[in-house]
Amino acid sequence: MGHSILNAHVPPFPAMTPQPAPQHPRTRDVIAFIREQATELGFQQAGVTHTKLDEDERHLQRWVALGRHGRMDYMARHGTRRTRPAELVPGTVSVISVRMDYWPAGGTDPWALLADGRRGYISRYALGRDYHKLMRRRLQRLADALTERIGPFGYRVFVDSAPVLEKALARNAGLGWIGKHTNLINRHAGSWFFLGEIYTDLPLPVDAPASAHCGTCTACLDICPTRAIVAPYELDARLCIAYLTIENPGPIPEALRPAIGNRIYGCDDCQLICPWNKFAADTREPGFEPRESLDGATLAEYFAWTEDEWDERTRGSAIRRIGYRGWLRNIAVALGNAPTDGTITAALRTRAQSPDTLVREHVQWALARHGAA
Repeated sequence: MGHSILNAHVPPFPAMTPQPAPQHPRTRDVIAFIREQATELGFQQAGVTHTKLDEDERHLQRWVALGRHGRMDYMARHGTRRTRPAELVPGTVSVISVRMDYWPAGGTDPWALLADGRRGYISRYALGRDYHKLMRRRLQRLADALTERIGPFGYRVFVDSAPVLEKALARNAGLGWIGKHTNLINRHAGSWFFLGEIYTDLPLPVDAPASAHCGTCTACLDICPTRAIVAPYELDARLCIAYLTIENPGPIPEALRPAIGNRIYGCDDCQLICPWNKFAADTREPGFEPRESLDGATLAEYFAWTEDEWDERTRGSAIRRIGYRGWLRNIAVALGNAPTDGTITAALRTRAQSPDTLVREHVQWALARHGAA
């Protein structure tokens, strides 16, 4: 993305110098066509970049060596396929990068929601339809249109679905710069957008990378509840609430639980505070508008969902990534942080003897927080 789950915790190097790819005569006039088609398909911007990510590779290797990827073992396992596109898709010489706005105009005010400890906060990107399939289909249509225009060519589309260093590629394609919180920022559109890519063997002319404009601002570092942004452009996933509530399959460290507050899926604080998001546009995709049941219900209501209800209410949602037990674990922590009253403790007691040890342990912790263990 701006924000993306698989890549949200990978802090790409802030700047790069473009290396133009060799051009074939038949590809010199396709860039305008690509941008036109991307716009018609609902993307707000498209750019093209090369595959050279040497500085980003060194930055990523250092990040993994420091253990900041936590339990995301795939960050190490995929090795250089993440930073060398031609190793992932042989023959790749250019990457088409696109972005799509997702800020939900009809969503509950996020600051009001975060301030109400009895309600659950879900990251804004996950309130509506899962973006993976929607964007992947649009990218496939873009590739199909390009094939019809110039003839067959080699390509593969990605939307947060493979070892792709998407923010670094988007930066190099001119879509934005890497902010101090490690998300991509566009000076005209903020950071509330998804990213997608087409790896291709077409030697396309490349765009210039975006210049950085964070300046001396440290708002994102200062607001992070768990101090996960350990330095500008450096994020320790092991401390990040998005990682703790989504990528982490096990217990949430007790020392970090109080700082999670009422965030039950992800965290948006660093984006909510970013001054560049005053330029963010509302999404044009109806599917990204919030489902009523996922935006602002009380923690007790969420906690009462049976597995069948959860399965029904999260169908087609990115939230399904964490599974029902992850959902209950996260809500138990939020209930432990909620103001003490009979409704909160009664909700917790309904699962105090859960057969799932992960859920039970977090419920017992939460009850203890209210003096009701």
